[in-house]
Amino acid sequence: QLVESGGGSVQPGESLRLSCAASGFTLDYFAVGWFRQAPGKEREWVSCISSLDGRTYYADAVKGRFSSSRDNTKNAVYLHMNSLKPEDTAVYYCAGDKAVVAGSSGKDPEGYGYWGQGTLVTVSS
Repeated sequence: QLVESGGGSVQPGESLRLSCAASGFTLDYFAVGWFRQAPGKEREWVSCISSLDGRTYYADAVKGRFSSSRDNTKNAVYLHMNSLKPEDTAVYYCAGDKAVVAGSSGKDPEGYGYWGQGTLVTVSS
């Protein structure tokens, strides 16, 4: 089970850190992806972090503003979101799977077997 936390309401330009914690298994060997779904829109890929070397990948819309990290001692992955914009408003989901290769299949939601429940991020003035 994956559990996200850290969502909330912020103003444009502010920051948030989302957490994705695993329960019942270790995330050490899992690639973890972040996806988001805005109201009335399809789910879109945001980021992925690889399992072994921690290499990260980002969608163009968030590149330079978002960063992902992992702390295997806490069995958690984080999404650090800076310079938030109103268009970042969405429900954010983390997903994990051992079979996902972050650099190739990390963008495909179908490859992930574990999903969190989502956490809402609202960016508004």
